[in-house]
Amino acid sequence: MTLIDLDQAATTATRREVLEAMWPWLTGEHGNPSSTHALGRRAADALADARTRIARRAGVRPAQVVFTSGGTESDNLAVIGLTLAALARGRDRHVLVSAIEHEAVLESAAYLERWHDVEVERIPVDADGVVDADAARVALRPGTALVSVQAANNEVGTLQPLDAVLAAARTVGALVHTDAVQYAGWYPLAGLAALDAVTISGHKLGAPKGVGALLLPTSAAIEPLIHGGGQERDRRSGTENVAGAVGLAVALERAEAEREAHPLGALEARRDAFIARVLETVPGARLTGHPSRRLPCHASFVVPGIGGEPLLIALDDRGILASSGSACAAGRDEPSPVLLAMGLDADTARTAIRFSWGASTIQESLDSAARELAESAASLRGLG
Repeated sequence: MTLIDLDQAATTATRREVLEAMWPWLTGEHGNPSSTHALGRRAADALADARTRIARRAGVRPAQVVFTSGGTESDNLAVIGLTLAALARGRDRHVLVSAIEHEAVLESAAYLERWHDVEVERIPVDADGVVDADAARVALRPGTALVSVQAANNEVGTLQPLDAVLAAARTVGALVHTDAVQYAGWYPLAGLAALDAVTISGHKLGAPKGVGALLLPTSAAIEPLIHGGGQERDRRSGTENVAGAVGLAVALERAEAEREAHPLGALEARRDAFIARVLETVPGARLTGHPSRRLPCHASFVVPGIGGEPLLIALDDRGILASSGSACAAGRDEPSPVLLAMGLDADTARTAIRFSWGASTIQESLDSAARELAESAASLRGLG
């Protein structure tokens, strides 16, 4: 059976160009970039080149790129590190996060509550998963340390009004972080260069798992979470993953080249056609997330009356890979906190299903997925 991968918001295959670029730094050119001999200097040069290439795409300086082990570490470093540094400068113990952030942000905020007596407020969202910028403005205080709002939601694909959030935060001098893990590659990272911290992750772009970056466009002070040798300008200690950094740079470049080769309008039209077909052929199906302000290759639904997990298993048996939402929450029976925050009841939230694909996914794959979804839903309802 040929598998159709429509779960690419969870992870992507490593690109061939990325593997080829990484290979020398995994084999003969295996030097430690902190070493002063020739092998180490070549590794340091490769690391610097990768940093420069990412910085160029992100509209920042190379010194503002911090390599990490992935999106989770970058989110932790941003939320905890920026807040602790802000507290040291006299800011209030007050942080705002949206109600639908990734667990890496929410748990980092919870850590600050438990161990640093920080008050964390959650910014509500509407029924489409859009952050209420007016509510954020009301919740902000003159001493608020940090606001964290993701650029695009991983479960429902909604794009957030970051410009409005940033404008509100700047009126009180608060720092702003965004988790751009799902956003990167689809939209220019340079558009986020007015923020204080931006999280990206390699394996969402075609790099291997285990590499990511935190971009610090304003060079805001940050307290490191990992201590040791002082690498990454004392912001993230540990011998650098040179091959991973090289792979991340190539993956980001290739993702942006794909975006240029596949106009956003065309990708959105294909997405909207897929959504329309699902809504037409699956009785009771409802779109989750904003109908238009959403990622271009992302469609998420609830199908009341049919459990999300049985539907996913039925699709898997037919060679269609999808998910019920965040890959980090897979296997849990609890309803999605994202959907609950959007006003859905728990039973409906448990019927969630998400499809996410790449710019090069062919139309026939989407057609097959829509057809198999309709047949699977009918079978599970006892109608097929």
